[in-house]
Amino acid sequence: MPTIVASGTDFGLTLAAGLMLVSPWKPVLLMLPFIPWGMYVTRIFDKHSAMFHLGRGGWNAVHLCFGLAALLLGLLVPVAANLTGIVGLIVGFFTVVLVLGLNLVVYPIMANKDERVPEEHRVSLFDFSKLAERRAQRADAKREGKVELAIIKPDKSRVPVPQAETPEFALRVEAERLFLEGRGKRATSVDLVQVAKDAFSVSYMVDTVRQQGAQVPAAEAVRVMDFWKGAANMDLAERRKRQQADIKVEAGATAVPVRVTTSGGQQGLRLSMAFELEKQVRIKAEKLGLTESQLKELREIVDEQKGVVLLAAPAQRGRTTMFYSVIRMHDAYTNNVQTVETEIQDSLEGAKHNLFDPSKEGQDFSKLVRSVLRRDPQVVGVAEMDPETAQEASRADLDRARVYLSLRAPSALDAVAMWVRAVEDQAKAGKCLHGVMAGNVLRKLCDNCRQPYSPAPDMLKKLGLPADKVPQLFRKGGKVLVKNREEECPACRGGGYLGCEGFYEVYKFGPTEQNLVAEGNMQGLRAELRKRALPTLQQAALKKVVDGITSVEEFARVTQEQPAKPATGAKPPAGSKPAGAPAPDAAKSS
Repeated sequence: MPTIVASGTDFGLTLAAGLMLVSPWKPVLLMLPFIPWGMYVTRIFDKHSAMFHLGRGGWNAVHLCFGLAALLLGLLVPVAANLTGIVGLIVGFFTVVLVLGLNLVVYPIMANKDERVPEEHRVSLFDFSKLAERRAQRADAKREGKVELAIIKPDKSRVPVPQAETPEFALRVEAERLFLEGRGKRATSVDLVQVAKDAFSVSYMVDTVRQQGAQVPAAEAVRVMDFWKGAANMDLAERRKRQQADIKVEAGATAVPVRVTTSGGQQGLRLSMAFELEKQVRIKAEKLGLTESQLKELREIVDEQKGVVLLAAPAQRGRTTMFYSVIRMHDAYTNNVQTVETEIQDSLEGAKHNLFDPSKEGQDFSKLVRSVLRRDPQVVGVAEMDPETAQEASRADLDRARVYLSLRAPSALDAVAMWVRAVEDQAKAGKCLHGVMAGNVLRKLCDNCRQPYSPAPDMLKKLGLPADKVPQLFRKGGKVLVKNREEECPACRGGGYLGCEGFYEVYKFGPTEQNLVAEGNMQGLRAELRKRALPTLQQAALKKVVDGITSVEEFARVTQEQPAKPATGAKPPAGSKPAGAPAPDAAKSS
């Protein structure tokens, strides 16, 4: 049989090999893998890359290259191996499948690594290890009644699913809806609160902004509250006492830790469900949103490891995240690191958490702080500050220990003033104060749909920005174009904002600043801090606007708010918390 030799190659092409695809059904079979591949690429990958601006044109070129490579290799590999007939066809078929399959694997791996793609919109690969488990769960759900969630109690047992078409099953569906709507809105917590004798209101905390939901009749709301209390193994008969427990809720392949809290009082009943607390507060200092100069200042404060440092933020503005992030900067394996908290929201590896339990008779927060300080720790984080606690901290051996005090205050200078009033001794308050860090949180523009614009000179003048150096700012969008059709942005769900970021002011205190505090000269302290060329809170927030992280509207909303300053030394209202129990800041940052 004659042989045709391809120039520049090391294989021969026989006429028999060339006749491999002469049969009409053979090319059809070889092309079959291209059909599902093409549908998957055009309907899923193409739309996904367009929605999240992942370089749609570039990825389409990559897909075409894979398709062309699959076709050429499917034809040439059998020829190179000198395979003919059905054997050559099979080898070519599996070569095509292999190359196209590689394309289906490459895109999800690369796209899922991109920060612009939210976790819930990542392209999934098949996980065969869980197919049997999911099949069993679907069978159980079909047999008992269709539900969307699996609820796991604190003791690891599962809440059974009632039979379909029963009142218990209808209650289960209503209770699940509270969770599902919260997750659908990207809420960090959902609250069901009594607003009238016969009505409750649902609200969602989304990126530090509370969004109001629907009102629920009292009878139905109480049943839903009792369902979640039962799932958390709480006392159903107890209506007033604060109860709290951690459960886990599985939605498909995703398991979500949920902290359930219930309480009651003169204002009515309340149920709160906080999602993934650890994830909310587990942020490294480098990711908080500090400027380079601020991060350098903070590291110098941490390295000094003595004296008192104040960590301040308004209520529900990232104070807990800042608290954990700063303490995590200390090595808990080479230092004795301890915390005193009213509510533990994350576990610090190597550190000892001391939980204040207000339900214990005779328990007092400041006494617990005193007890911890007497154990000769090197780093102590105190999650709340009242006058008694501040005075205990000022009396500690601060030449050998660092004490972080977390308090609610809108700025660094306000925090210093509160500290001085709490200690009730200006000289002592100034001498032991070695630094202050104050922060706040603003919403980040969604990178997927934010809209650039040229700001008006008058706007820039009001913001104190040079018009010739800020040619472009960004505003919120909420819509994206997909194949020339406007759709709701899948990343932010049309809200225009996605996630939060902190902005801060950080100051290390030396002898000059300490003396000014001791003298009660707050105006002099303000002037001295301005000489440091470190950003103030407002300057740090404005930089987020210039960098395109947030909008002018969000900057104005956050910086113009005037949080109520708590009166130092004031006791909590009767019935709100036992004496000696500072109110915990339940809000988290991004």
